[in-house]
Amino acid sequence: MIAVVDYGIGNLHSAHKAFDRLGADARLTADAAEIAAADAVVLPGVGAFGACMRELRAANLEGPVLDAVASGRPFLGICIGMQMLFSSSEENPDVAGLGVIPGVIRWIPPGVKRPQMQWNQVHLGDAPDPLFADLGTAPWFYFVHSLHGVPDDPSVVVGTCDYGGPVNVAFRSQNVVAVQFHPEKSARAGLRLLGNFVQSASIPTATAGTR
Repeated sequence: MIAVVDYGIGNLHSAHKAFDRLGADARLTADAAEIAAADAVVLPGVGAFGACMRELRAANLEGPVLDAVASGRPFLGICIGMQMLFSSSEENPDVAGLGVIPGVIRWIPPGVKRPQMQWNQVHLGDAPDPLFADLGTAPWFYFVHSLHGVPDDPSVVVGTCDYGGPVNVAFRSQNVVAVQFHPEKSARAGLRLLGNFVQSASIPTATAGTR
C-alpha cells in the first residue's frame, strides 16, 4: 500500500489518482498509523513552501513523515513536497523545512520567466537513477515552479533541466527520491516514473505507460 500524505493542501488528489491509474493500492490519508503501515509514502504539494509546511505541522503529520523517511521505506516527494524535504526556502525563510535533504530551496536565477511553466527535458547522465528506469537519459516532464533545490551535498542531485542554465530538479538520498516536476501531469513518462517508484516497494502494478 502507498500512503499519499493528506495534509489538506496541494495536488493531493491528482497524485493519488495517478497511482490509481497504475493499479496500485494508493490511499490518501492523514492517519499516522496508516502512514506507518504503508509500504511506501508520497509527499505531494503545490503552492507556497511556508503554507505547506504550516499545514503539515497543523495536521500533526511532520512526525509521521520523518518516521517514514527514517524507516528506510521508499519515499517520494513531488513538487512542493520535494521542496519541503530541504532545510529551508528563500520563498519563506522564516519557516523551517523537514531537513531530510540538507540544503536550501533557492529562486531560479533572473533572466528567465518565473515560474517555469512548460514541458522540459530532465538530463540524467549515463547511469540514470532507478526512479528513471526505461526513460532514457533525457525524458520530458511537465514543470510549474519558480524555485529549485540546492543541496549541501551535490551528489544527491540525479537530474537537472536547462532553464536559463542548469536547474536541479531530481534528487536521491538513500531511500528518499524527490522531483520538482509533476509526474502525475507528465503523460507516459510520468506514469513510468511512478510505476518505477511503486516497483521499488515491490508492490504489484499494471505496466506503467500502457494506459
